Amino acid sequence: MSDLIIPDLVTLDQDLGTTREQVIRHLAEQVAATGRATSFDGLFTDAMAREQKTATGVPGGIAIPHCRSAAVTQASLAMARLKPPVDWGAKDGPADIVFFIAAPEGADQEHLQLLAKLARSLIKKDFTSDLRNAATPQDVVELVDGALGLGPAPRTTPAPPTGSTDTGSGASSADHPGGASGAAAAGGAAAGATAAGVGAGAGSENPAGNVSGGGGTATAGDEPASASGSRPESLVAVTACPTGIAHTYMAADSLAAAAAERGIDLQVETQGSAGSTPLDPEVIKNASAVIFAVDVDVRDKGRFGGKPVVSGPVKRGIDEPGVMIDEALAAAKDPNSRKVSGGGGGGEERASSGGENFGGQLKRALLTGVSYMIPFVAGGGLLIALGFLLGGYELSLSDDAGVANGDNMLDGTGLFNLPPEGLVAYLGAVFWKIGNISLAFLVPALAGYIAYALADRPGIAPGFTAGAVAVFMDAGFLGGIAGGLLAGYVAMWVGRWKVPSWLRGLMPVVIIPLLASLIASGLLLLVLGGPIAALTLALNDWLSGLTGVAAVGLGVILGLMMGADLGGPINKVAYAFAVAGLSEGAFDNQAPWQIMAAVMAAGMVPPLGMALATVLDKSQFSMALRENGKAAWLLGAAFISEGAIPFAASDPLRVIPSTMLGGATAGAICMAAGVTSQAPHGGIFVFFAIGNILMFIVAILAGMVVSALVLVGLKRATSPKNTTEPIVA
Repeated sequence: MSDLIIPDLVTLDQDLGTTREQVIRHLAEQVAATGRATSFDGLFTDAMAREQKTATGVPGGIAIPHCRSAAVTQASLAMARLKPPVDWGAKDGPADIVFFIAAPEGADQEHLQLLAKLARSLIKKDFTSDLRNAATPQDVVELVDGALGLGPAPRTTPAPPTGSTDTGSGASSADHPGGASGAAAAGGAAAGATAAGVGAGAGSENPAGNVSGGGGTATAGDEPASASGSRPESLVAVTACPTGIAHTYMAADSLAAAAAERGIDLQVETQGSAGSTPLDPEVIKNASAVIFAVDVDVRDKGRFGGKPVVSGPVKRGIDEPGVMIDEALAAAKDPNSRKVSGGGGGGEERASSGGENFGGQLKRALLTGVSYMIPFVAGGGLLIALGFLLGGYELSLSDDAGVANGDNMLDGTGLFNLPPEGLVAYLGAVFWKIGNISLAFLVPALAGYIAYALADRPGIAPGFTAGAVAVFMDAGFLGGIAGGLLAGYVAMWVGRWKVPSWLRGLMPVVIIPLLASLIASGLLLLVLGGPIAALTLALNDWLSGLTGVAAVGLGVILGLMMGADLGGPINKVAYAFAVAGLSEGAFDNQAPWQIMAAVMAAGMVPPLGMALATVLDKSQFSMALRENGKAAWLLGAAFISEGAIPFAASDPLRVIPSTMLGGATAGAICMAAGVTSQAPHGGIFVFFAIGNILMFIVAILAGMVVSALVLVGLKRATSPKNTTEPIVA
């Protein structure tokens, strides 16, 4: 018998509410009540955080909310059969069977494999039909144990005829043309497919944990291929989700079932928590195309270089496996289809997901560049600040020859040959110099990783080169953005050329970097660099000249943006603007440092304001949100705006206005007082990098109070008496 599920964790035919939150709350309470979790609030918060990433409803009236949580002490399954069903985001209707999978953060492989096997069983119509007909919680426990191979094989209820409405799948086969539904495909192929136990679905599971379907099994779908004597079409796929417990394996089996129905030889690599073994290189070599049904990066993507690719979220692999199979077959026959880049990083396949337009691609590339650039800025900025702390601001001042004092101090000196200023000043000069060298990579790194986001690894070298050209021409971060985009799009274009097989190996390492560097950097040097440098100079002059009302107005705008979506695109635009200009700051041009301080202060306000609000009026917040409020103090102090997301998710119409007003207050005060920050992140913990630290703290406290008072006021004015906010994490 399994210890994953016991009768006390089973609820049959009860009305648990009309929302996912209410059902998950009940199931999490069951897990905590049986002593399998140390904290209901922690488990519920983690479960809802996972649910908000991607809805966990799947075809067939099934939902599988799941999470890893530090609150869980024993891997557990809680099951509910709902009356009435609840909408869980599946295309074919609401869910009446809900399995809540609660895994400890350090769950062992044996338990993770059992949880994955259960997820696979849930696409089998016979198993779900038995669950719907179970009379007692003990019956459900026995069915689950049988499905996991830990007890007697589960009883099976004959599935309804094809074409009729199936209580096990929640939809008729006509609802999913071509067997697109994972459940429908599993039913259609199960008769002839070889299954590794109950949990293997329509495909067969090899010892590596990967799944195969179609060509390796004797299915009805194979007959046409066999009759003609030709070899079945071959595809490979990778499935992965953030948690790696349920969707990873359900998508694998749904794709295998759809492939089996079509007589396609499909091998699926499951990159999940239960372990993953890479596909055989020979299998990949022989495949006509690759399918990525993933919500996270594919490990070692370069193995699939040059293959036609279809990409989508892991949930699409469950909802529309047949459609993805058909798209992959079409891509294999289309010479102009998207290919996985030979460099193995992912620019091409992401573009083929079908849902990304030019604007989305551009935003993704810019944010990727900024995210890779930030470590250079963070490390460099903090080292410079430490250098000033030890050696004084005089390090950056220049002598009559134009050489910085810090450079003079380091010239010809060392630990055993210290300058007259002594060891402390010498170490300050060392930190200052390393920081400046790190910051010098800001623009090249920005350009290089913008190009990487568009063209994968072949874009990195052209991007870095274009960024270096932008630095040479004094075009600043605007030149870096332009150079990165040019390099990325040129590298992407060259990478799509049809070349002889003998030349393909040279494309990602020689041809693409050479041509993309020549074209992108050449355009910057000959055409675009001069105008962009002039624009950069004008922008710096404008920022340097901001005083009074204009500076305060900029602080208000940046503060509103930082509080608008708490780590979302608007927030990221304001932050990227501040970080990208940080390297232009100097003692005679402190405007970029002031902008950074305003952005950081405004970004600290939302979580701090929410934390204060839970103290001012506890009655307006649920227990879970009050617990989140305790954590928000530290998150806000560290400049992690996302600490306010649980509050915004539960009550956006009142929380977002309060965070925006609080952020605007902090940003305005910082700009008015001339507060500066040479560090792009860290909050109050980088106090040594903050100029006018007292007013920085005043700005944060003022914004926090405004945000808290506005939120409490709005709640009191608009909430019915004696009610609390719904708990949403």
